[in-house]
Amino acid sequence: MPVFDSIPVARLRAALLVPLLGVACAAQAQPAAEATDPLRRDVLGATLAGEFAVQAGRLDEAANWYLDAARHSDGDAGLAERATRIALLAGDDRRAGQALDLWRRNAPESLPMRAAEATLSLRNGRDRAARRQLEALLRSGDATGWRHAFTVLSGGGRDPQQAARLLERIVADGAIPDELQAWMAFGGLAQRLDRPDLTERVLDNIVARFPGEPRVALLRASQLRESGRLDEARAALAAMAEAALAAPDLRLAIAGEYEAMGDLDAAEATLAAGPQDGRTYVLRASLLARAQDKARLAALYEEVKAVALAPNPAQRLLLGQMAEYLEQYDEALEWYDAVPGGEERFQARLRGARVLHELGRHDEAWARLRALQADGTADDEFRRSAYLLEAELRQSADDPAELDAYNRGLSAMPDDPALLYARALMWERRDDIPRAEADLRRLLVAEPENVAALNALGYTLADRTTRYTEALELIDRARVAEPDNAAIVDSYGWVLHRLGRNAEALVELRRAYSMMKDAEVAAHIAQVLWAMGRRDEARKYFDEARAIDPENRSLLRALEVTGA
Repeated sequence: MPVFDSIPVARLRAALLVPLLGVACAAQAQPAAEATDPLRRDVLGATLAGEFAVQAGRLDEAANWYLDAARHSDGDAGLAERATRIALLAGDDRRAGQALDLWRRNAPESLPMRAAEATLSLRNGRDRAARRQLEALLRSGDATGWRHAFTVLSGGGRDPQQAARLLERIVADGAIPDELQAWMAFGGLAQRLDRPDLTERVLDNIVARFPGEPRVALLRASQLRESGRLDEARAALAAMAEAALAAPDLRLAIAGEYEAMGDLDAAEATLAAGPQDGRTYVLRASLLARAQDKARLAALYEEVKAVALAPNPAQRLLLGQMAEYLEQYDEALEWYDAVPGGEERFQARLRGARVLHELGRHDEAWARLRALQADGTADDEFRRSAYLLEAELRQSADDPAELDAYNRGLSAMPDDPALLYARALMWERRDDIPRAEADLRRLLVAEPENVAALNALGYTLADRTTRYTEALELIDRARVAEPDNAAIVDSYGWVLHRLGRNAEALVELRRAYSMMKDAEVAAHIAQVLWAMGRRDEARKYFDEARAIDPENRSLLRALEVTGA
């Protein structure tokens, strides 16, 4: 929330917008005038100018304005904090240090301030100071202290190897508090940093401190899976089977580990062992469908039918889904049509349209979707979903009327963000970048702070045009809102690469990949490494991208560009 929310900004914005934007644009061109500019001594004016600079994606100017506002405020720690955070995002360590001095003066015991202090030490390569500050957070006695330290280590610096070194020292010093969640978090971080030796050391500590805790065994199994020791991972999971019977959440987590190994049969068997409910039935059916195990899916279908004696909407919806997985489309349609009412009824109508499409009864599918789109008793979510589903089905059949579905949806629901976003993605897929940009900008007129749209437009401009500076401004706006969003970090790394800043790009892309194992991110890392002449490393990431999603469009483009 902006620090000036209590001020009647709406009245001031119109009067100040033009002069403030003019001053903001001229800020870098006239540095000598800064000291005498009265606006810089006006807390409200400088704050608003800073916010306008943020909205324009000019983070360096925003940090400068917020720093001026903090200097001339009466000890406002909130302004100093915002100046610090924006300067860190802008990579302006000098201004970050100045803002941090003000923040420290105004809120010396603040844990967020001490975390920012540690982040700046990391950025400046001052490992000893960073270690001291991180251990002070961990030993603060505050329940949130370790979370601040974890955030700094997992994303505050620029070098994953530096983070791993510091984590190694913190573990050796025994600085992590005696709290299972904290140790689990740092164990997961060691795993993401590709340090199996350090992960093992953390696990040894956890086992010694929390003997018999099932989640420890789960983390060990995950670490074994990540290091490719699948037989040992399976043995660790099998040893937890009895404990899982009494703990539904643990059973789900174990099934998730089996799924991550690609062992869908074992995942389904884990869920089948124990009490059943709608959630476990749905998950089991989905796993069996993906495993293409029609025999067991049919048996599960009969099992659920046997307990579905009452006209329960949720059960009938589930049975329809299971029949759909079994490709028994006529029977699926009967179940969907038999859902009597409630929210499940609208979901059943949507799924029924999909089944009609699978049966080749396209006209009936369109008619059903049109009826839902025009149904005044359906809420906006389901009507929107009917337009999106129609567009999706038409796309899957290479039907040019996909565009008509979006257009009709936007006529009925003007400027709907989901429809505009989906249509923009359609234009990008069709290589019509001007129209994709137009839809995303239209969305941003309605919702200027829509982070997904800011990131999508910034990434599109970086990836498909040469307007890299403009792309960076849009992505920076998204970064201010969600600095630890992996997709946004990936976009930031990619635009840095397009600007020729490959070393910085690699740091950000590796950070994104540690948070999200995604084929597109891996392809981006590979392409940057290729550009840096590190081709053996690049091929490793290309291989990882292929293993995740061999048909990923960014991966295919990167392979074509590099010839790898």
